[in-house]
Amino acid sequence: MKPNRPTVLIANRGEIAIRIARTCKLLGFPTVAVYSEADQSSEHVFMCDQAYCLGGILPKDSYLNISSILDIAKKSKAKLIHPGYGFLSERADFIEACQKANLIFIGPSAKCVALMGNKVAARMAMDQLKIARVPGSHGTLSGVKEAKLLAKEIGYPVLLKAKAGGGGKGMRQVESEKFLESSFEAASREAEKSFGDSDLYLEKLILSPHHVEVQVFGDGKGGGIHLGERECSIQRRHQKILEETPSPVLELFPKTREKLFEAALKIIKNIKYQSAGTLEFIVDEKGNFYFLEMNTRLQVEHPVTEWVTGVDLVEWQLLQAIGELQLPEIPPRTGHSIEVRLYAEDPESFLPAPGSIGFIEFASGPFVRVDSAFKSPTEVSMYYDPMIAKISVWGATREKALARLRVSLDEIRVEPLKNSQGHKIGSLKTNLFLLQKLVRNKKVLKGDTPTDLIAKEPELKQIFTKDVTLEAALAVSLYQLIEENVSLHEGTVNLATEIYWTKQSKTEGLRS
Repeated sequence: MKPNRPTVLIANRGEIAIRIARTCKLLGFPTVAVYSEADQSSEHVFMCDQAYCLGGILPKDSYLNISSILDIAKKSKAKLIHPGYGFLSERADFIEACQKANLIFIGPSAKCVALMGNKVAARMAMDQLKIARVPGSHGTLSGVKEAKLLAKEIGYPVLLKAKAGGGGKGMRQVESEKFLESSFEAASREAEKSFGDSDLYLEKLILSPHHVEVQVFGDGKGGGIHLGERECSIQRRHQKILEETPSPVLELFPKTREKLFEAALKIIKNIKYQSAGTLEFIVDEKGNFYFLEMNTRLQVEHPVTEWVTGVDLVEWQLLQAIGELQLPEIPPRTGHSIEVRLYAEDPESFLPAPGSIGFIEFASGPFVRVDSAFKSPTEVSMYYDPMIAKISVWGATREKALARLRVSLDEIRVEPLKNSQGHKIGSLKTNLFLLQKLVRNKKVLKGDTPTDLIAKEPELKQIFTKDVTLEAALAVSLYQLIEENVSLHEGTVNLATEIYWTKQSKTEGLRS
C-alpha cells in the first residue's frame, strides 16, 4: 500500500459501492460515499471515509444527479470517480462533465461510451470490422412500414429493440406481421420513457441461443487483453440470474471460443478502449456467433472472472486511472465459477417484491463469495434494483462448483420482518426457491442452458394467473413509472406504493 493516494468518490450504492470501497482500502485510496435520502443508513455509507447526501429518494434526484455528484467531489477533494455499474456508468455526458471538472473518470473515454452505447452505431461499427452480427436493420427504422418490409425479408420471429436500450427495456418479440404494428408502438413508447429516445432497430430472433460474453481490459492506446468468457444464458425478462465461466456451450465449440476472443480483441483495439468492458455475443446451436452489444463498464457478474483468473478487476481499474498499471499477458484460468443473483421478487411473476427483512443469513465456507449490502434487520427499497445479493462459488470442475452452490443456497435464510404476534409485515418475497430448483435442474446440470430455458422447462417456467384486476394493472403501471424515474407528484407515488403492495396478491401473473 502506498501513502497519499488520491481520494475516490464512488458514484453508486449497495453491494457494488461496498465492493469498490474494499479494494480502495486495500490499496490505500481514501473513499467518499454518496447516498440518497432513502440510503442514509445503508452499509456502503459506513464503509467509506466520508459520506454525503446527494438528494431525494428517486434516482433522478440522487444517483443520476450529475451536478450534485460533482459538487460533492469538489467538497470532499476527490480526484477520481468510480461509477460502478448502472446509474451513470455508461453516460458519455457524465464522463465529459468529470473531465471539465478536472476529475478522473475510472473507465473508458466518452467517445467509446457514446459509440458502443448507441446500439445502431455499434452494429455499423461491427459491419466495418467484418464481425458477424445478428441479421437486421443497418440503422434505425424510419417507421412501421420499413419494419414490415425488413421482417418479411429476414423472416419471423424478430425482435424490435431500442437504439439506446438495455435491460430489456424497449424490446418486443414479434411472431408475425399481425403483431408488428402494435409491438412497434409499444416498444417505441417504452424506449422514449426509459431512455428519452424512441428510435428502434430490428433483428432476426435467433431461437434458443446461448448468451456468451468476453471480459476485456484495454489500455486506451490500441492494446488490451481478454480474461476469458462468461455464459449468462439463464435469464428472465431479458435479465440474467445465473452466470458462469467457462461457458458450457463453448466446451462443445472450442474453435468458436478462440474466434470470440479474436473478435473481442479486434473491437477494443480498434476503438482504443480503456479499462474493463464486456463484449456480448449470442451463439447458436451450430456454434455460430453474432455480436450483440458492448457494456462499457464493470459487469454485475465480474466475480466469476475474478474467481478463475485471480485478478481483482477493480484494482486494475484504479491503478490504471493513476498510471500505475502495466497490463500483463492474458492470465491463465483455473477451475469453474458460477454466480446467481438473489432478488426480492415474486418467483412466480418476476415482479419486484421488496419489503422489510427481519433476518438474513448468507452462506460461508471455502470458495464461497457473497456480495451484498444487506444485514438484518433492514429494508429492500422499492426505488432501486431489488437485488439482495450475488452468491458466487469456485470449484475445480463445473460439477464441484454446482455442488458447492447447491449447499450455499440451502444455507441462506431470508425472513421477512414480523410483528409481535409473529405475522409477516409487508410483502417481501425472494427468488431463493427458484435458484435452488435451478441448480438441481437436469438441463442445468448437463450445461444445456439456452436463453429460453426457464420459459420452456416444465419445473422452472412460471404459472401466470389470468385473474388480474384493473387495480392490479394500475398498480403495476404506476410502479413501472417509478422504476423508469418518471417524475410523478408525491401523492401519485404514495398511491402507487399503497396500491401496489396492498394488491400484491392480485398482481401475480403480470409481467413487468
